[in-house]
Amino acid sequence: MLIASARTPGELDAMVNQRVAGLPLEQVLGWAEFRGLRIAVDPGVFVPRRRTEFLVEQAIAVARPGDVIVDLCCGTGAIGIALAAAVPRAELHAADIDPAAVRCARRNVATFASSLGLVARVYQGDLYQPLPAGLRGRIAVLVANVPYVPTEEIAFLPPEARTHEPPVALDGGGDGLDVLRQVAAGASCWLAPGGHLFVETSERQAKAAGTAFAASGLVPCVISDEGLAATVITGQRPG
Repeated sequence: MLIASARTPGELDAMVNQRVAGLPLEQVLGWAEFRGLRIAVDPGVFVPRRRTEFLVEQAIAVARPGDVIVDLCCGTGAIGIALAAAVPRAELHAADIDPAAVRCARRNVATFASSLGLVARVYQGDLYQPLPAGLRGRIAVLVANVPYVPTEEIAFLPPEARTHEPPVALDGGGDGLDVLRQVAAGASCWLAPGGHLFVETSERQAKAAGTAFAASGLVPCVISDEGLAATVITGQRPG
């Protein structure tokens, strides 16, 4: 992949040196493949994981044409873009607290908006805070790839993650569920009646995550894929 991407021998040498130094391959290349789409990945921005395609597939299964879709903790914007690409006439809103991620997501959204016919906006801020008030009670599909690594386990992550990805995209607090609880707590105010929230978590955290969803008035369901080592918890707003 490095050979195919390099335009000159000197550029190839530089890319190889970056990779040897531990920079994630996707950041060296400047892109990652996600559900068949080439998503730009800037240095210092969270790299979309292939297992997260499972979350997108679950969301696609309930989405309908024209739905309002929101991607919180959007990173590169890969999840929201891939979901909106599969939903005709989708209206996409994405947000992240990290300025570098927002810049990257805006570039990706601009790339795909015209070709996919998307109505899309990317905001900078903490979770729901930057979203337009007019979205309250209108969101049909809410996806959030929240950080879910417990703080004390960050040191055990591969160096590509702990050194080259932002801590805010990895650190989920004491039990890894701090941000998930915040997303769940606010979801009922923003989801349309019958709307769904989708969050990736780990198998060992799924029970506690389900409890947080239920405490926030959502009907929880845990779905897993052993092959991808992926666990997704969904929560539906009644009505």
